[in-house]
Amino acid sequence: MLKAVIKYEQGTAQYYIEDLGNGVELEMVLIPAGTFIMGAPENEEGSRNRERPQHQVTVPTFFMGRYQVTQAQWEIVANLPQVERELKAQPSKFKGDNLPVESVSWYDAVEFCTRLSNHTGRNYRLPSEAEWEYACRAGTTTPFNFGETITTDLANYRGTDNEEFNWSGSYSNGLKGTYREKTTPVGSFDATNAFGLSDMHGNVWEWCFDDYHKSYERVPTDGSAWVKSENKKDNNNRYRILRGGSCDFNPGNCRSAYRLYDNPDGAEYYSVGLRVVCSIAP
Repeated sequence: MLKAVIKYEQGTAQYYIEDLGNGVELEMVLIPAGTFIMGAPENEEGSRNRERPQHQVTVPTFFMGRYQVTQAQWEIVANLPQVERELKAQPSKFKGDNLPVESVSWYDAVEFCTRLSNHTGRNYRLPSEAEWEYACRAGTTTPFNFGETITTDLANYRGTDNEEFNWSGSYSNGLKGTYREKTTPVGSFDATNAFGLSDMHGNVWEWCFDDYHKSYERVPTDGSAWVKSENKKDNNNRYRILRGGSCDFNPGNCRSAYRLYDNPDGAEYYSVGLRVVCSIAP
């Protein structure tokens, strides 16, 4: 029996729409400034030491994409003038204008943001890890922004067991579900959080700007990206942060606090995409 509660809340969101051309738009939602507790408590099922210590972070106001960047949006920007590196116009394994773009590296994602900034005159970039978690939680403290557990009716992840990696298809007291084995169109689920953001759990992993650090010791508390450390044991510049889970990972990896990391130049993995933020109001 499903014991944990999944909560639905309605709210209003302020946003603006960036016209990218050819009928393609980018919807940006206002994320209000605030203070939150980042990371997972020790008693959160599936949590790891790299999600601790929990700490208070104060995040300034910014805008964030309501959805993960789509393939239509990516193709428009990939055809804008190059800045540092070439971009494939259609890098994704699963094809569809309204599917999230995937199989993109961290360097590709940064190039996308730079081209978009040059085109619009606004400062588009990848979110900091703190911004991402703050936006995902939207005032919640539970493992997921809709409650203590998750179902495949609310997000796109692997809802079946994976014996090879000893992954369970359920989380906590939740139920197992389906394994779609592919991405789904952005906004396919009704589980929009209190800030008005969709698909913060599952579908594709989302790059953050931060370098990977093995814990939150000495982490910035102002919401900025953590891109260096004087202690080499705490920092590995070979890796960047990924958040949110994906269509082929188990539900525990979709938690608000979960941290994954990968090589910034790796682009072969089909479940890695991005969501952009903008630090300047239009």
